[in-house]
Amino acid sequence: MNTNRLMHAGLFAALAVTSTTVLAEQYDDYARVRSVTPQYEQVNTPQQECVSEYVQEPARGYGRSYGGSIIGGITGAIVGNQVGRGHGNEAATALGAITGAIVGDRLQNGSGGDMDGREVRRCRTRDHWEHRVTGYRVVYDYAGRRYSTVMPNDPGDQLRVRVSVDPY
Repeated sequence: MNTNRLMHAGLFAALAVTSTTVLAEQYDDYARVRSVTPQYEQVNTPQQECVSEYVQEPARGYGRSYGGSIIGGITGAIVGNQVGRGHGNEAATALGAITGAIVGDRLQNGSGGDMDGREVRRCRTRDHWEHRVTGYRVVYDYAGRRYSTVMPNDPGDQLRVRVSVDPY
């Protein structure tokens, strides 16, 4: 007879579990939306800005040469010595040497002469901040209670909710 009681108790327990599962009910309903607030985040998408410029540079050989300065200075001193008398002659010689050295250097090393051009590209990275919507905080009322959730889109005036009723 104990076996019979154990079998009835097991059957009763199985029916109790099954009956709670059968009695649980789900259905869809609508809740009233109280407020919808977009949720933002700042996102940095760096952007590179580049500018091309055409730059003129004096034509240059393999380096700076001083031969033109020396020859120009000597020539300028000789020409300057031909001008003036006394102390004026000394000043003209010095001025001729300086002027001749400058002119000889420019002729030798290309200042003011031939020009070479080349393209120079300058780039820099700038921060570009954007505000992006990541979701919507929705506050809604259902069955006399207030609830809040975050959703991927704005639900409008009503929110579809799934209601599950379980016996206590």
